[in-house]
Amino acid sequence: MAPISKISRRGFLAAAAASTAALAGCGNGVGSGGSSRIDQRVDATRNFLFSSYAGTAELEQKAAGVLFMPLITKAGFGVGGSYGTGALRINNTTVDYYEALQANVGFQLGAQQYAHALFFMTPEALQNFRTSNGWSVGADAEYALVDQGGNLSAETLTTLEPVIALVFAQAGLIAGATLEGSKYRRIIP
Repeated sequence: MAPISKISRRGFLAAAAASTAALAGCGNGVGSGGSSRIDQRVDATRNFLFSSYAGTAELEQKAAGVLFMPLITKAGFGVGGSYGTGALRINNTTVDYYEALQANVGFQLGAQQYAHALFFMTPEALQNFRTSNGWSVGADAEYALVDQGGNLSAETLTTLEPVIALVFAQAGLIAGATLEGSKYRRIIP
């Protein structure tokens, strides 16, 4: 077996692509009822979010649009990735469907599932998201902070950042889900 330093870049990229492709079949809505299945999951996720985290409904009211990603599956064994599908809603009406893909390198072992929502707080941030081909969470995103009582912090509700990300409902063996490196692309389910 070749040492890691001897593995070609092409081989590494092939392994990362295979890991991400394998995750695509993990039951995230693709090929299982299309848009209606994704919308059902988004409805359940939205209801869970609002009932579990005080302040999130208020945040949605202030947002130009919200991307709900009900189920992201992340797995890794050295090289890993994550995959999931969701819907962008404006005034709680689905306007587009998206997939999220992420490839990871480094020490990781295990699997995890989680949900997240991206609140686009300005029309410009929403427009940038909708018109990009492969949008990524960047430095302009603020991660929502939840206090010990499950409420959004005052800082989250008053931030002037154009995008607020909230990761929730984590389950699995990999600690600390992050959205860094995730790419979002519009799909037709």
